Amino acid sequence: MLKAKILFVGPCESGKTVLANFLTESSDITEYNPTQGVRILEFENPHVTSNAKGTGFESCWPALMKDAHGVVIIFNADLPSHLKEIEMWYSCFVQQQFLQDPRCLLIAHHKPGSGSDKGHLTLSPPLSKLKLVHSNLEDDPEEIRLEFIKYLKSIINSVSESRDQEEMSIIT
Repeated sequence: MLKAKILFVGPCESGKTVLANFLTESSDITEYNPTQGVRILEFENPHVTSNAKGTGFESCWPALMKDAHGVVIIFNADLPSHLKEIEMWYSCFVQQQFLQDPRCLLIAHHKPGSGSDKGHLTLSPPLSKLKLVHSNLEDDPEEIRLEFIKYLKSIINSVSESRDQEEMSIIT
């Protein structure tokens, strides 16, 4: 079975752990408990296999980024400061790692009771090219699950194609 390494990154209190737990069906949605430092979660999906990771310590970032196939940047859509902060996450985890933009997914997470305004978000030019999905686990939890599975399938396909190309170059 093909595996891919996906990093979940973003500002504090953006919903990374809640989304990771939901998407991996690891636990029910409960009250907010801040993640201390780093959280590594490995899960299997009937459609794809992936390692989901989240981080908080910059000194750990190089080790976490090693061999990453994709990055999910999660931010709280209701906090304007997060729009600026996600530019740094994109720079560190996508641009500096030379990941192609299709391997990055932006999730604008709406916390319970926030109203889930899916209006137009003004993203800076590098971010505006990325796939943006809104998540609201109260109103429409399956929408984000389906979008994430589509994203994982695209990552797995890309990893598979790269592996096939490597094998062909060895043979020829």
